[in-house]
Amino acid sequence: MSQDIPVTGYAILGLLTFGDELTGYEIKQRADVTLRFYWVSPAMSQIYTELRRLTDHGLVRADARQEGGREVTSYAITEDGQAALRAWMDGTPAGFPVLKHTVLLRLLIGHATEPEQTRAMLHDYLAELDAARADLGEVREALRGADQPGDPFRFPSLVADWGLDYFAAESRHARRALDSLGETDADPDEATA
Repeated sequence: MSQDIPVTGYAILGLLTFGDELTGYEIKQRADVTLRFYWVSPAMSQIYTELRRLTDHGLVRADARQEGGREVTSYAITEDGQAALRAWMDGTPAGFPVLKHTVLLRLLIGHATEPEQTRAMLHDYLAELDAARADLGEVREALRGADQPGDPFRFPSLVADWGLDYFAAESRHARRALDSLGETDADPDEATA
């Protein structure tokens, strides 16, 4: 793995492996539809920074064309880019994901606020999970028919299934915490009064 290429650069290379040339804006759209469910979807400025870096390293080819009176640049992965991505995929340990879970952080220190606030936060999280599951469910359905072994979207389908299972597990855990909070949040002073 080149020390000059961050993981986001490899993610962008990966988004360019589906056989099409994309503009920076289209890469951002693809990232928003895919990466946001399990990785950070990079900002437009970060995408263009990485595209410049990848182009400078010869891993991506930039093709400029005129469209509607303005110059539009599309990007495609090169053979060197395919090789670098493959080397990164084959030579990088799986690594344990870093979990930055604000809901769990807030639950950990839930004693610093009223139990009702913690319950409200968990209910908000459940609503966000429902929305994310619906969005990812639509993505997953869009992949049907191209998700069998050997098909181009087999692996993205596996990731979507994993994500749907993850969101379902998160919902179960949040509901379990809500159930627990409903049983144990009485003020001990009130119980003795």
